[in-house]
Amino acid sequence: MSKQETFYLHPTGWENDPEEERFKVSTLDYLSVCTYNNYALFFRVSDSDKPRVAEILKAGLEKTLSQARHICGTIEKDPGGGHSFVKKKDSTVKFVVQWLDSTQDNIAYPTFDEIAKANFCTSALGDLSRWSVPPMTYGEKPEAHPDNSPVVAAYKANFVRGGLVFIMHHHHFSNDVMGWAGLAHQLAENCYAVTHNTPFPPWDPACLDLSLFTKPDPPEDKKVDGPPAPERHPEHIPAEMLLFHLPKSKAAELKKLASPNDGSWISTYDAFSAFLWRTVTRLRAPVFKPDLSAPLLWIEAVDMRRRMHNPKVPARIQHNVMTGAISSSAPVPAPTAAEVISEWPLPKLTSYIRALTNTVTQEGLDQTLNLVATVRDKTALNIRIDSHPPMSLLQTDHRDAGIAAADFGFAKPVTYRHLIDRLTQGVVIIYPSRDLSPESDEGPEFSISYETSLKMGLIEDPEWRRFFEYRGVDAIDASQG
Repeated sequence: MSKQETFYLHPTGWENDPEEERFKVSTLDYLSVCTYNNYALFFRVSDSDKPRVAEILKAGLEKTLSQARHICGTIEKDPGGGHSFVKKKDSTVKFVVQWLDSTQDNIAYPTFDEIAKANFCTSALGDLSRWSVPPMTYGEKPEAHPDNSPVVAAYKANFVRGGLVFIMHHHHFSNDVMGWAGLAHQLAENCYAVTHNTPFPPWDPACLDLSLFTKPDPPEDKKVDGPPAPERHPEHIPAEMLLFHLPKSKAAELKKLASPNDGSWISTYDAFSAFLWRTVTRLRAPVFKPDLSAPLLWIEAVDMRRRMHNPKVPARIQHNVMTGAISSSAPVPAPTAAEVISEWPLPKLTSYIRALTNTVTQEGLDQTLNLVATVRDKTALNIRIDSHPPMSLLQTDHRDAGIAAADFGFAKPVTYRHLIDRLTQGVVIIYPSRDLSPESDEGPEFSISYETSLKMGLIEDPEWRRFFEYRGVDAIDASQG
């Protein structure tokens, strides 16, 4: 059996904390997915350093909990309506240290080199319950519903032969990906300070100020009933997450191919997004037979941290500070399925992605939040892409997370993954490059939810293979096994 130690961490200085602190779930938090997120950071660590690393993480977490205070506790109903992150004076966060590096176990746990050879795919780890803190693996589940007093966060350090798989769990209401990235970088700096016995980094209290994203509820008689909670669409078929790599040189080639002739600016993101959308639509349309004269649903998550200007917000602001650019409701007309597949030239589809992204503004988000505030049960408003028909896509771009640059003092992560064993059809995750050195051709990685029975069509498609390299099955749905 693997050896485990469980610690219940208090924030640094907890003895002097108030008896109770409440941090309101913002109006915008309700629009995120009602799940737990399950991030894994992969470090190379020598066997002799492992006990010291466990102590560094423990001390770093205690300091971080005293700064990002909303993650130490539970989500609770507020007497006057809504929900809050509730931290009591004696609240703790579970931190588990597990040793999976014994050669005497009957179970053959993967080594760090084996995980790396498999491109850090979730599938290389096997049963995620072994690596995680239940019930905080990813997926829409009753334990994550805010009415059920969900725990906000937990952590687990899994030491394997040659390294460490460090799990960071949090409820999605507490952080989107860039909020988590800000938390991870703060933790890294705290661990660095512990390692080198230097002062802890500052923490801006404004990172917990969500007033821009929190609207007061109107009186009860002015509230409206929202839509029912979204359910999985019945036409979905079993899928896997497939991992692909886009080398920097190929991304530059694709951008050149997708650039408009009129000189208007498009980004690399616009180019690969349009090409991805075109390819998976072309390959899946003969199976799902959508109405080619009707638009498809395409959604992109847009980080608002850089788009807030009145006032600006801290780069590491916590909670969900993002919104969606949604093809079905944006002011720019969406292409039909036929136009996505072939009728529009690729530069025109690329320009559409840029125009759609540009529709997202602070002013538009503010209008949305004023509408959301009038809804009686906001927990049913989250975006759930698999409630829409097959061929609908939701894309989330992690390239700015920069986790591989985070120096924890004992090491920098080689990379990270959002571990998934409950698939949500329609999701595309774009990971940052593992190697940012100028001489490297390593580019972003794409984890794409794709129907298992159709996957070879994508993997072997000549147009797709011209740019994208297949790196394996990233994740499978445990419920389908």
